[in-house]
Amino acid sequence: MSAAGVPPIVFENRDLVVIDKPSGLLSVPGRGEDKQDCALTRIQTIVPSALVVHRLDMATSGLLVFAKGARMQRALSQAFQNRETTKYYRAAVIGQPGLTSNDWQTIEVPLIVDWPNRPKSKVCFETGKASTTHWRVSATALAPQGSLADWRPGTESPMTAVDLRPITGRSHQLRVHLASVGFPIAGDALYGPTDNATRTPRLLLHATQLALTCPRTGERLEWDCPAPF
Repeated sequence: MSAAGVPPIVFENRDLVVIDKPSGLLSVPGRGEDKQDCALTRIQTIVPSALVVHRLDMATSGLLVFAKGARMQRALSQAFQNRETTKYYRAAVIGQPGLTSNDWQTIEVPLIVDWPNRPKSKVCFETGKASTTHWRVSATALAPQGSLADWRPGTESPMTAVDLRPITGRSHQLRVHLASVGFPIAGDALYGPTDNATRTPRLLLHATQLALTCPRTGERLEWDCPAPF
């Protein structure tokens, strides 16, 4: 983040602004006075017209888009809802999936909010909503130990870098889907093993690529934001 606390701006034009949200920062204000600091309020200090279009989990880092003004907010929000955007993520999972960088696989598991245990979501084949994630082992290996401060991989359970492309956008979809196939994301205190949160200083999930069509100009816009792991 900058000295003023504003996350790094990846792109900005008259219609929108894209930032690299750090892990540990809310996308939008939460409930309670202690949860008002977030990416939206920080970016509004320099872009007062910025409005929320989509969200990333607090623990997830990477590309986050804000619209400039209500009209652009409506148009961009509709594009996300209609799945007219293309999104890719990078994660480090616990274990070694039997996949390759050329071997995209699909996880199709219905999800629903686990209301008694919010903010968690869960797999539910009776009332869950259809959810689809494509995933593969990344062609790029994890960064050397030490590139993340205090990264402690845990020698008993190796980590593997994976690429993810969510088709739907359910709450905690990537985290629950990967845990459901036996490869929880490193640092995931909600869906990983009990000692998972102690392995890394943060959730190793990052929004790396995003593409969408500008509603005003029709131009296809694409952004890349490499993961720090």
